[in-house]
Formats: sequence, structure tokens, C-alpha cells
Amino acid sequence: MQVTEMRRWLARHDRIRDALPAAVLIVVAVAATAAGKSGWHAPRAAGVAWVALTCVPLVFRSRWPLPVAVLTLAVDLTGMALAPDRALAPAASLVALYTLATRSSRRTAWSVGVIAAVAIAGVYAATHDEPLLVGTSLLRLDFAIAATAIGDAVHSRRRHLARVEARAERAERTREEEARRRVTEERVRIARELHDVVAHHITLVNAQAGVAHHLMRTDPDRAYEALAHIKDNSRSALDELRATVGLLRQPDDAPDSRAPIPDLADLESLISRVRGGGLTVTVARTGVPRPLAPSTELTAYRIIQEALTNTHKHASAARTEVTLDYGATALRVTVTDDGPPHPAKGPGTGHGLIGMRERASSVGGTVTAGPRPEGGFRVVAELPLSPAPTAL
Repeated sequence: MQVTEMRRWLARHDRIRDALPAAVLIVVAVAATAAGKSGWHAPRAAGVAWVALTCVPLVFRSRWPLPVAVLTLAVDLTGMALAPDRALAPAASLVALYTLATRSSRRTAWSVGVIAAVAIAGVYAATHDEPLLVGTSLLRLDFAIAATAIGDAVHSRRRHLARVEARAERAERTREEEARRRVTEERVRIARELHDVVAHHITLVNAQAGVAHHLMRTDPDRAYEALAHIKDNSRSALDELRATVGLLRQPDDAPDSRAPIPDLADLESLISRVRGGGLTVTVARTGVPRPLAPSTELTAYRIIQEALTNTHKHASAARTEVTLDYGATALRVTVTDDGPPHPAKGPGTGHGLIGMRERASSVGGTVTAGPRPEGGFRVVAELPLSPAPTAL
């Protein structure tokens, strides 16, 4: 923990971080000039001062790596040429070469590194009468190459880690965006289900309550029948609400284990409830009826339910026709009422038609809706047919 905190502190103070190698080199120079064959003695001030001079540019090695490398190398080579017997190893130049390799392009780092290695080995060989690629001269050349190679390896590793971190961040952002998208889709789906269930049943209950209130004194038997329909519709509404909300409490259930969803087989029950509200509804089927995919059946059922609900709420119609046309590639659902040419719009949010279009779009279909010239309103849904899954 302390090492991590120290690294963070040094990252915030780059001048101090850059000066640390310089301080270490000066301490090593003091020790090296104080050691002798006969024991320890006072450090050579000239040698320590020259090392300190070569280390001064290192304070800015991160900000200007190339100028620092060139300047440090020039000072070290000058010291080696002027005082070959007292000059120490060009350690400051090695640090500068390492820094240059970690902070510049590979081409620049190796160009400067090779030139510096040859220059250091050449000056040492010339001032000590040694061959260029033998003994200590070769060792100094190797040191310069090694400093550049280590810096290049560190640079490559940092770039690799940066790419890995960037990919991880992109993957995390993608996961978060996908999670938000799924949450939004699920919220819309649940809102659509609740809208269909609540709007349909409450509309029927409201219509039947109006009938019961109107007939309570003049025709108690029919009023009693309307109240019975209210009881049945309210119970159906509670059952569907319980099933819908129950999905939220069982997020890990498999799709097949969820509460039953309505399909076209339940259409007669839906129509009978609507008829109980006083609206005459006829159903016609053309083509060859056949089982469909559950998503298509649910979509068709909900569109019919919403269309009948809108007729109850807005159309002031007495009769509605529902047609299911099974074509070769699509199921065409048509709901038509005989309301007035310009029905009075009741209060509403407009989400019903939006929900129908969203449902149809989710299975690859379309919905068109609008008033008829002769009066009334028509909803037409085109839903692509896909075979229902067969039981294994």
C-alpha cells in the first residue's frame, strides 16, 4: 500500500521523480571517488562536480527526453575526453537514453542509442589506447545498447497495457450501454403490457358501470347482468396484472416457465367481455387458420384488445368488426368500427396507437390506423407469419 501511495505521489511531482536517479548517481559518485586501494579517503571534488553537472539535465528528462539525452551525452563525452583518468562511467547518459526510449518513437530511440553507444565506446577507446570493440570499450558500448533496449521494452509494455486498458474500458462502456438499452426495452415492454391490461379492463368496467347505473331502476335484471360483467372483468384485470407484475419478481425464470400469456385462442373470451360492455363485435376469419409463433399471437391479441378499447373510449360506436386474414406470408388483422365521421376525442395519452405500432414492429410487422371516409375508424396490422415451435 505504501509503495502504491509513493508512486501516486511521484506521479504528481514529476520534477522530483525525474531527479531521483540524479541524486542516486551523485551518491554513487561520492562513494566511488572516496574509495581507493589503501582504503577510504576524501572524495574527489572535481569528479563529483562533473557527475553532478551531467545529472542536472536529468531533472527535465520526462519533459524533453531528446534534448536531455543529447546534452547529457555531450557533457559526459567532454568529461571523458578532458579527464580520461578521472572520468567515471557515463551513467547519466545511460539514464537519459533509457528515458528517451520510454518516451519517444522506436526509430528515434534506437538512432540516438546506437550513435551514443558508438560515441562513448569510441571516446573511451581513443583516450585509453584500446581497440573499439575490446574490453572496457565494448562494455561501455553494451551498456548504452542495454539502456536503450530496456527503455524500448518498457515503452512496449506500457503501450500494450494502455491498449488492454482501453479495450477493457470500451468493453465496460459497451456492457453498460447494453444494460441500459435492455433496461429501457424491458421498461417499455412492461409499460405496454400494463397499459393494454389496465386500459382495456378499466374501459370495459366503466362502460358496464354506466349501463348498470342507467338500467338500475328501469331494468334491474340487465343492470344485475352488467354488474356481473363488471365482476368478471375486474377479476380478469387482477389476474392479468398479477401475472404481469409477477414477471418482475422472477427475473431468473426461463421464458417457458413464466405465467401464461394470452393468444388468439383467448380471443372469444376477450370479445365476450367487450360485448358485455354493450358493444356489438363480430369476428371473421379468412384463409387457413393455423398456429403461429407465441410472439405473433400475443401481438395480434394485444392489437385487437387495444383497438376495441379505443373504440369503447373514443368512437361512440355501436358495432365493430374484427377480421383475421391468414395469408401465405402474413396475418392481416383488421378492426373496423361504425363510429361517427369525426368522433369526439375522450381524454387519453395517445400511447395506445404507439404501443400497437411498437408491438407490430417487434415482430417485424406494421400497423396503420385512421378514420374512414364514410365514418368510423380502422386499424390494420400486417404481421409476418412464422410457424409455431413444435413440442419435442
